Amino acid sequence: MAAGSSLFANDRLKWMRDENVRPYVFVRDENRIPQPGQHHAKLDWFPHEVLYKNPLKMDEVGFADRILSLETKAFGPSGMAMPRWVFYDCAIVPGFVAGFAHRTSALPASVRNVLGVEDGDEWTPLSLFIIIPTMSRDGEWVAHNLCSVNSLLAKEDQFYGIGFLSKSFGLWYANVKTCCGMTQWTSPSVRLHSHYGDFEILTAYTPVHSYSRTLTYRVKVDVGMWPAFFTKKAEDGDFLNRYVPAGFDVDPTDEKSLISFQRRLERREGPYFLHGTETISKALTDRLTVFKKK
Repeated sequence: MAAGSSLFANDRLKWMRDENVRPYVFVRDENRIPQPGQHHAKLDWFPHEVLYKNPLKMDEVGFADRILSLETKAFGPSGMAMPRWVFYDCAIVPGFVAGFAHRTSALPASVRNVLGVEDGDEWTPLSLFIIIPTMSRDGEWVAHNLCSVNSLLAKEDQFYGIGFLSKSFGLWYANVKTCCGMTQWTSPSVRLHSHYGDFEILTAYTPVHSYSRTLTYRVKVDVGMWPAFFTKKAEDGDFLNRYVPAGFDVDPTDEKSLISFQRRLERREGPYFLHGTETISKALTDRLTVFKKK
């Protein structure tokens, strides 16, 4: 499954062939990308017509409400639901939201039930990925938020890979070359985020965050690594030919281990990286090898 080969042959991704599912971009006109997908042109995963929604129009508030409802249901139990004003001030105005939406009239009953959707708006968001440009001289973007309806559904009702593909679509659409983000060490999202490019750790322990056991990462976006998330094979640009073990590992469950790693970063002993293939093959609480460049 090469980066330039369609995913549509994968039967578990048949939902992407459904005419009732479309990628969407919730973005004000000033933030629309002039030539979407140009930088990652060899990737052919997103041939669909993009559904555009403008958050500055009052008549689009229903779509915004559904995005926020999905986000609250996904993150509310962990205490990390996003306030509405943060959604507007910190996401919509400087950046945009991307994801996949389903025609409301054709929603599966399982999705309609968990989201509490009633007919009204033509489209219902199934996922959301918020991405924000930064002041970085390298044109870095911040992956601010990612979630999908999958976290609310039984396994048999889920849209396979929709979280990974939502972020992939956003990075592809915005021609993102460098992306940083934040996640918690024992979150399943570590497995996902570590497959977009070489996964550099910027902070291993982050007390300025609400959750100190948060890591901050950066990736140089490499679409050649993306298929490995689905194949579970090391299609990762020869990672082990470019990196070697740094001589220590990290325990995601041990605060002392995280702080020790953080001190190494603050002493500028890095840069340090994790291997995406290892994150997906181990349990979330297993120790992970830390790598450095050869």
